[in-house]
Amino acid sequence: MWIADDWKDYEVLDTSDGEKLERWGDYILVRPDPQVIWKTGREHKGWAKPNAHYHRSSKGGGEWEFFDLPQQWQISYRGLRFNLQPFSFKHTGLFPEQAVNWDWFSALIKEEVVRRAGGDCVKVLNLFAYTGGATVAAAAAGAAVTHVDASKGMVSWAKENAAASGLKDAPIRYIVDDCQKFVEREIRRGNRYDAVIMDPPSYGRGPKGEIWKIEENIHSFVKLCVGVLSDSPLFFLINSYTTGLQPAVLRYLLGLEMGRFLGKVSAEEIGLTVSGNGLVLPCGASGRWECKRLD
Repeated sequence: MWIADDWKDYEVLDTSDGEKLERWGDYILVRPDPQVIWKTGREHKGWAKPNAHYHRSSKGGGEWEFFDLPQQWQISYRGLRFNLQPFSFKHTGLFPEQAVNWDWFSALIKEEVVRRAGGDCVKVLNLFAYTGGATVAAAAAGAAVTHVDASKGMVSWAKENAAASGLKDAPIRYIVDDCQKFVEREIRRGNRYDAVIMDPPSYGRGPKGEIWKIEENIHSFVKLCVGVLSDSPLFFLINSYTTGLQPAVLRYLLGLEMGRFLGKVSAEEIGLTVSGNGLVLPCGASGRWECKRLD
C-alpha cells in the first residue's frame, strides 16, 4: 500500500463504526467512511467534542451538524496551501491520501525539468481535476499544467488554491469542459502532453446528459488519453475510489495501453495511517506508469 504519511496539518485520529475522526489543521471533524466496519471504544476525546459531524442518512446523502467551524480555513502540505470548507456529500475540498501521489510525480517532474535544462517545459494534463490538489503540486514542481473539470465552481476553487500556494502566475491553464470532449479536441489540434493525471468519478453526467460509468468507460477513455501523449511521455496516473476497480485492474489497463512506450507500471491501494492505533485506512487505489529514460 502507498501511504500518505508525511502530513503535519492532517491526520486520522481514530476510526469506529462507519466513521473516522480527523484533524484538519486546528479543527476536528467526524465523517462517515464505508471502509470502517469495525467498532472500537472511541476513547479519543475528539469524539466527544468535534467541530463538525457529517451524519449519513439512511435514505442516502446526509447533512452536516456544526458546533464550532469556520466557513473556510486552510491547511498546508510541503509549502502548498489548500482552502477547505464543508460542503455536500461529506467532502471538504481535498483528498489528503493523494499526497502520496503528489510526492511521486513531483519528483519525476523535478528530475525531468533538470534534464531538459531550460528547454521545453514539462506539460501535464490533469483531468477531472476537482479543486486542484494535483494541479498545484505539479505546478510547484515546475510543470505547465492544463487543469480540466466540468464544474466551474471547482475550477474557481483550484485557482484560489494555486494563489494561496504562491502559484497565481504559474503556467496553469484552467478549462471548464467535459474531459472526454476536451481530450478529443486536443488530439485534433495536435496538442501533446508529457503526462496525464486522471481522477474519474464512479458515476456522472456530462453537460448534455451523457452518462459516465467508470467500469464501462474507463478503458476507452484511457485509450483516448494515450493519443494526447508526447512521443516520450513522463508518467500516467489513474486514481479510483470505485471498489470494483482493484489495483490489478488499473495495472492491467495501463500496461495494455501504455505498452508501446518504454516504462514500468505499478498499482496499489492508497491509505492514511490512523495515529491512535497505527492501523492504515484504505482510501482507494492508484495505477502509475512512468517512463524509463535511456539517457
